[in-house]
Amino acid sequence: MNEWQELVDGLIRELGGYWKPFEMLAALMEELGELADAMLGYEGVKGKATKDKLQEELGDVLFALLCIANHYGIDAGKALRASAEKYRSRDSKQVVRKPDTSM
Repeated sequence: MNEWQELVDGLIRELGGYWKPFEMLAALMEELGELADAMLGYEGVKGKATKDKLQEELGDVLFALLCIANHYGIDAGKALRASAEKYRSRDSKQVVRKPDTSM
């Protein structure tokens, strides 16, 4: 377990333990919806949101993901590294898109 997962694990245990898997999945979906709303607001598509709100919602999504990883005993860092390598291997064979530099 990496340091971020340990931080989440300590807090969850302090607060009474992990939810059931599908409750955690529902929480993740809820947080993704809130992140989507914040992104729409930040980009001026619908409503208004600040970068701080975007950061808060992204943090909530990461927290929910780490809860799921912890429940299943998955090292999130190892999973992320494997995914990055998968994308590198797969996408290096395709046309490379230019990064969005409008930020």
